Amino acid sequence: MTTGTRTVPVRLSLTAPLLFVQPTTLCNLDCSYCYLPGRTRARLMSFEVAEAVAEGVGAWAEHHPVDVIWHGGEPLTTGTSHFEELLRRFPAARRFPVRHGVQTNGVLIDDAWCKLFARRNVRVSVSIDGPADRNASRGDRAGRDSTGRALAGIGALRAHGIPFTAVAVVRDPSVARARELYDWFASLGCASLCVNLVERKGVQRAKETSVHDRVVEFWAALVDRAESDGRLRVRDVDDALGFVRAQLAGTAEARAERAHDPVPMVMWNGDVVPFGPELAGFSSPAHGRFAAPDVLGAGLAEVVAQAADLPWVAEAMRGVAACRATCDHFAYCRGGSPANKYFETGRFDSTETRYCHNSRKALMEGVLHHVGQQ
Repeated sequence: MTTGTRTVPVRLSLTAPLLFVQPTTLCNLDCSYCYLPGRTRARLMSFEVAEAVAEGVGAWAEHHPVDVIWHGGEPLTTGTSHFEELLRRFPAARRFPVRHGVQTNGVLIDDAWCKLFARRNVRVSVSIDGPADRNASRGDRAGRDSTGRALAGIGALRAHGIPFTAVAVVRDPSVARARELYDWFASLGCASLCVNLVERKGVQRAKETSVHDRVVEFWAALVDRAESDGRLRVRDVDDALGFVRAQLAGTAEARAERAHDPVPMVMWNGDVVPFGPELAGFSSPAHGRFAAPDVLGAGLAEVVAQAADLPWVAEAMRGVAACRATCDHFAYCRGGSPANKYFETGRFDSTETRYCHNSRKALMEGVLHHVGQQ
């Protein structure tokens, strides 16, 4: 991979094809690696805020599809009635479709939730790390294991014929862990899997994954398992292999020139984090709160269109520009995550982070190892 010659300045898109929305701050679990603040308090998004969000989403859907991901806290603590009323505020489509998804720990999924998911065409992604011994970090506030309840929720999804994806956090990457992880999730029946290594973010208590050779070996084994077995798609592997294929076809470098999608988060009270959803609820001495004016004032579309004018967003874009100038992986990783940069270095204009190394560079090394064996 090479950086090539680039003349187009880094820039932020004026609209967002992917939006995170926080229907509540409350979570019923107390995962040791969770980065979110304030998750012991039940603060609900109002219908007025949802209507304002929906207006902005509708404006974007005149230009491109929009995916709305409901993310907490634990979104299902909102309750089925309130959650469905939030959904009612959104257009099914304008010129392009508006699609809804929920990221849930699965503990509260029952027949009522499954009927809502089916009725409102909500895509479901379940956060679970594996069988009980691998899921120990996902206990509730009383210290009780949540695995059985999450698996019961998954059983309800399967009984109702609702497809689901999964997100797993891995604390101990190794060849054996990669094979075990793949086989367990393939047997679970999920459509695809996303893998996150423990990162340094927010208020988490868990120790982040170290940089070492086992991370590369973990990714290489996961690539080999996914490609040779084929029962389960692994999103991280698919993305990396897709980039390699584009590189071989001579089309990958164009990725570096595209505007960056902001991926905003709308918090329960309407405040907007326009760039980097993991920054929701945080602040810094230099920049204050990482939030733009709320959707009830300026409106979502306008807030996102003007995001680049915020000093901390401008600093983050300088970090993206620095990555483009110095990193051979830029066309693949697109400058990394602003939240990881801030939580690891205290700044947004830094370049390589441990997250970059473990979840991008080591993954690409694992993919290239697999490709070289073909």
